[in-house]
Amino acid sequence: QSTWGDVYFLFPLSPSLKMYSARAKIVKPPGEKPDEFESSISQALLELEMNSDLKAQLRELYISAAKEIDVAGKKAIMIFVPVPQLRSYQKIQTRLVRELEKKFSGKHVVFIAQRRILPKPTRKTRQKNKQKRPRSRTLTSVHEGILEDLCFPSEIVGKRIRIKLDGSRLIKIHLEKTQQTNIEHKLDTFTAVYKKLTGKDVVFEFPE
Repeated sequence: QSTWGDVYFLFPLSPSLKMYSARAKIVKPPGEKPDEFESSISQALLELEMNSDLKAQLRELYISAAKEIDVAGKKAIMIFVPVPQLRSYQKIQTRLVRELEKKFSGKHVVFIAQRRILPKPTRKTRQKNKQKRPRSRTLTSVHEGILEDLCFPSEIVGKRIRIKLDGSRLIKIHLEKTQQTNIEHKLDTFTAVYKKLTGKDVVFEFPE
C-alpha cells in the first residue's frame, strides 16, 4: 500500500484553459469575441457554478453580453441573458445578484433579456416578407420588457406618463410596496439603465 496517502498537486492554469474558463458562460454571435469585462463576468458565474449550491441551476445557463454603466459617480453592471433563459435566471436571481455584487465590490447588478427590436414594416418590406412582425419584437414591447426585467422581483402595479412643458416625457412607474426594502436603494440604477438602453426618462415610486 502506498505511504503517500492522498496527495494533490496544484498546477497553474495554462493560458488556453484560462481562456476557456473565462468564456465558458458567455455565448456571442459568430465572429464576435467577449471583451475583458464580459470575460470577468463569465468567470465569476463559472466560479459560482463550481463553488456554490447554485451549481445545478447555473449549469445550463449562459449570458450573451455584459456592460458597465455610470450611475451618480458609481458603476453598475448590466448582464444580458437569452430570452428563453430569463425565467430560469429569475428563479435564482435574488441570490445570484447578491453573490455577484459581493464579487464586484458592491456594484449594483441587473439582469435583462437580450431582446431584438424589428423595424416597423413598410409597404416594400411587407411585400417581401409575408410573416407578420411579432408583437414581442416591437419597440413598445421591448421597452416594456426591459422595465419588467429591471424591477424584478417587484411587480409593476401602475404607470403614468407626464408630458413636460418642453414636450419631453417622463414615465412614472409604480412598484408594489412589499418589495420596497429590497430594491429601493437601486432605483437610481434602474433609472440610469433604462435611460441608457431606451433614451427615455423614468422614475420609480412606491405608492402608499
